[in-house]
Amino acid sequence: MKPAHRRRDVLAALASTAALAATTSPLQALAQAERPVKFILPNATGSGVDTITRAAAPAFGRALGTSVVVENQAGASGIIGLQALAKNPPDGFTLSVVSNNVVIFPSVIKNLPFEMPGDFTPIAVIGATPMVLVVNPQRISANNAREFTAALKARPDGYNFGSGGTGTILHLAAEMFLDEAGVKARHIPYKGVGPMVTDLLGGQIDFGVLALPSVQQHIRSGALRPIGMCGDKRTPAAPDIPTFAEQGLPGYVIDAWFGVLGPKGMTAGTVKKVHDALVAAFNDAAVKEAMARQGNTIAISTVEQAQRMFRSEMERFAGLVRKVGIEAQ
Repeated sequence: MKPAHRRRDVLAALASTAALAATTSPLQALAQAERPVKFILPNATGSGVDTITRAAAPAFGRALGTSVVVENQAGASGIIGLQALAKNPPDGFTLSVVSNNVVIFPSVIKNLPFEMPGDFTPIAVIGATPMVLVVNPQRISANNAREFTAALKARPDGYNFGSGGTGTILHLAAEMFLDEAGVKARHIPYKGVGPMVTDLLGGQIDFGVLALPSVQQHIRSGALRPIGMCGDKRTPAAPDIPTFAEQGLPGYVIDAWFGVLGPKGMTAGTVKKVHDALVAAFNDAAVKEAMARQGNTIAISTVEQAQRMFRSEMERFAGLVRKVGIEAQ
């Protein structure tokens, strides 16, 4: 082959390679690279977010044509896991499923090591999970909201409640109940929901507000007793548990939504591919069945709606934090 022809062939090959690279997005390259997508969860194993993520992960992986790894990095009320997410490149390989804890943090934690949501890319709000206030029946004999309120009034500061960490949605939900009912109890923060549930079952703490999926089995076994659902209506997953609004506390209504974040700087194309995969995953028949069984309501937002909601919810929860008097730490 003549040198001129050889140069033309090499240049053509390089141009073809460049064109292919230009049309291949980071997520299209996942299968080629055989690299899994990793979900860093700022929550402990056994939490509501953990249960949801693990149920949807296989279908999400199929939608992307790759495997999915779920990695729990709990601690510091979830800040450790979010820091880890923020440090990753915005290539779509590292994501997180988060609860609305993340929009409460700016109101309850001083000197956050990141800006919320500025240091992240909100991709979608997936839906909401029901919360329930449960007691250890060996510690508190109450069966309903009236009896429970009477027990707390009879022993001011005599009972304690746990949460997955100071300033989390579980902490705020319990404080809102105390404020609405006009009673007091001592808060004991944990480094995640798993350790909290363990101590609740063991009687080291008396009660707590938890995502229904994380305690359903313990309610069924009788190890924990539900006092009421925290939402505005009963859930089909536990139709026999009344809401607090039904039980005379109409002002006590709080929800727990969950969504997906990526690191700051994700391109619009990568965000769209992740969003499309999420829609496909949560439309999977097996995932739908799991979500219904857990009581979760799925209503996937657009990317634009998610980005607006993260900011508006920060303002809403800031008002709730001020109302119940949680001091930033």
